[in-house]
Amino acid sequence: MLRGFATLTFWAADLEAAKAWYAEFLGIEPYYQKPGYIEFRLGDYQHEFGLIDARYAPPGATDRPAGAVMHWHVDDLEATLERLLSMGAKEYQPITHQGDGEGFVTASVVDPFGNILGIMRNPHYLTVLGE
Repeated sequence: MLRGFATLTFWAADLEAAKAWYAEFLGIEPYYQKPGYIEFRLGDYQHEFGLIDARYAPPGATDRPAGAVMHWHVDDLEATLERLLSMGAKEYQPITHQGDGEGFVTASVVDPFGNILGIMRNPHYLTVLGE
């Protein structure tokens, strides 16, 4: 049974450029590095976010953005989206209000390395934290 998010990984053909881009966006340096892999710890639960050299990707995995979108809760969705776009990310999904006015709002971008990065304002996330 699924118990919780463990590690999210993105592929990058230029691992050092991806490291620099994400370090700037996140405002932190990676906590772990080895050849071909870089990892950050993020957020309230210190989730693992890894960057892997695209040479290790399965065939066809890095041809274009595809697959599931992992949405990260952010406190200011509009400002976060604007910052991502100003850093060279491209809009993938515009700001979209989900459901019946319950406060769930999503957006996503494609980072400069071809990965989809989702952001979200999620009231449930704040409820779990007791905020």
